Amino acid sequence: MVETGHFALVLAFALSLVQMLVPLVGARTGNQRLMAVGGPVTVTGFALTALSFAALASAYAGSDFSVANVWENSHSLQPMIYKITGTWGNHEGSMLLWVLILTFFGALVAVFGNNLPATLKANVLAVQGMIGAAFFLFILTTSNPFIRLNPAPVEGRDLNPVLQDLGLAIHPPLLYLGYVGFSVCFSFSVAALIEGRIDASWARWVRPWTLVAWMFLTGGIAMGSYWAYYELGWGGFWFWDPVENASFMPWLAGTALLHSAIVMEKRSALKIWTLLLAILTFSLSLLGTFLVRSGVLTSVHAFATDPARGVFILCILTLFIGGSLALFALRASSLTAGGLFHPISREGALVLNNLFLTTATATVLVGTLYPLALEALTGGKISVGAPFFDLTFGPLMLPLLAIVPFGPLLAWKRGDVIAASHRLMAAFALAIAAMLVTGLFIDGASVFAALGVGLAVWLITGALTDLAVKSGAGSAAPAIMLRRFAGLPRSVFGTALAHLGLGLTLLGIVGTLCFGSEKILTMRPGETVELSGHTLRFEGLFPQKGPNFTEDRARFLLIGADGNASGEISSAKRFFQARQTATTESGIRTLGLSQLYLSLGDEGNDGSVVVRLWWKPLVTLIWGGGLVMMAGAAMSLADRRLRVGAPARRRKPATALASPT
Repeated sequence: MVETGHFALVLAFALSLVQMLVPLVGARTGNQRLMAVGGPVTVTGFALTALSFAALASAYAGSDFSVANVWENSHSLQPMIYKITGTWGNHEGSMLLWVLILTFFGALVAVFGNNLPATLKANVLAVQGMIGAAFFLFILTTSNPFIRLNPAPVEGRDLNPVLQDLGLAIHPPLLYLGYVGFSVCFSFSVAALIEGRIDASWARWVRPWTLVAWMFLTGGIAMGSYWAYYELGWGGFWFWDPVENASFMPWLAGTALLHSAIVMEKRSALKIWTLLLAILTFSLSLLGTFLVRSGVLTSVHAFATDPARGVFILCILTLFIGGSLALFALRASSLTAGGLFHPISREGALVLNNLFLTTATATVLVGTLYPLALEALTGGKISVGAPFFDLTFGPLMLPLLAIVPFGPLLAWKRGDVIAASHRLMAAFALAIAAMLVTGLFIDGASVFAALGVGLAVWLITGALTDLAVKSGAGSAAPAIMLRRFAGLPRSVFGTALAHLGLGLTLLGIVGTLCFGSEKILTMRPGETVELSGHTLRFEGLFPQKGPNFTEDRARFLLIGADGNASGEISSAKRFFQARQTATTESGIRTLGLSQLYLSLGDEGNDGSVVVRLWWKPLVTLIWGGGLVMMAGAAMSLADRRLRVGAPARRRKPATALASPT
């Protein structure tokens, strides 16, 4: 099976070369047969890549330690779920997952792109083939997951303990679906530049792929944030780690691309800008791949790799980013810029949105790469962390979030900001009330808390106002309003849900940062501690044995007002024998939208233990908002007008009336 997987990978590489060359030649010569080759070759390449991935997963499931990759990242005593997720919990396996998703998206274009012009489809599949060929070659030459060991070791070295978590089953696949999903937008852009033609229908074809990639990338970032929050035991949800930033930059650029594609589709404007954004978004995804795998970063998220891999990925980076930007520079002058519009319009609001998002992306990019560039040029080391991003990224987000509710309420081409303001008066009043309540009764010392809560309420109520106004609230009878509400396009619901989810996430961030509390103390069995009105009693440390680890589990009881236990929280210090590594398993108790969070420190000889406690109000909204944003993207995708390959409904021809004359 292992040799079959290796051979399938080689065949997939060969087919990617065919996919890269034959449809491209067909498009250049107008040969329909050569262009038609792209579809079957792309689907077959995906099937072979899936077979290769299944072979590696089978080796992990069967603990085949004759495969070097399995030996380095698995153990016979691991639970089966972690054996399977260990397939992509390493550099080689994760790169195989990367190309699997790449070929999957290419196959989707081949299967569902029948409504595309033949030359455009051929060029898109050819560009996808170029990307696939580069990464297949990278895997086969520097990161082959099927290398054998002879003789085969009896036991494996175990998977990195912090990766032995269910979050690993969800986070990387979601993240890669987002990262690699933007390759389709990139391929459409390069294909349009090759043809030298772009129009509103191009944006209509690109927008669903952008939505899919954005939805999965949102979920991947949210899941990664939650995994780091509960698995690493540090109690935070975002650290501005360079690898975190590497996933956040494509998300910001992809959000700008999504809004820009709307303008291009509806008004045939911002054509050149949308093309450039599609190129830059995937370029940032490639940059993230380079940062994680080049060895230039030291991060819990980064794979420790040799420099040869980093140089190879840097060459891929230079080829695709440099080549696409060079092609853009050559073709941009021959492309029409698109239609004109008034600054006060929905197009104008979306352009302002793009301005802030791209500036924010550039800010994160500078903060991420500047320390690396400085070290490379001078040898000096500096740390760029939360203070820098708080002072640069934060001020850019405040005006952007403030204008978000206005956009959907403005008309296309020429809008009326005064009328939109009147419609948002109730939302504005609720936001002011939330600020006053926060400042007067909750936290009078923090301006950020009041402003943050007010801004979050403004986003949430603004999104609901959009739905209410478009349903005819205030101008139609309730029954008519309900019928209008039910008849709204799903993309309208999708937009409202995305903006509402953003408001929920902001509310969770503000609640956690401004209203939370923390204690660090040493506790002995039987002692109690109170934090923000919650009382915990330490019951003691209890040794336990897991499948491939031993642990000391601390048990805490949550004491209610009546003195009786109303719940339990447990946290543990685990030791993995194969890796000789200790980890901390945090204890979390969810109370409504908030959480009590604790992690263990050093143990004393008398049974005492250092305990770090947090009360985190509204923290679950951070990730709940991400789920709502994903739901908004899925709702927009369900809109028939945005589905790839969905034919327009044909109306039955009206019966012609005979003329009396």
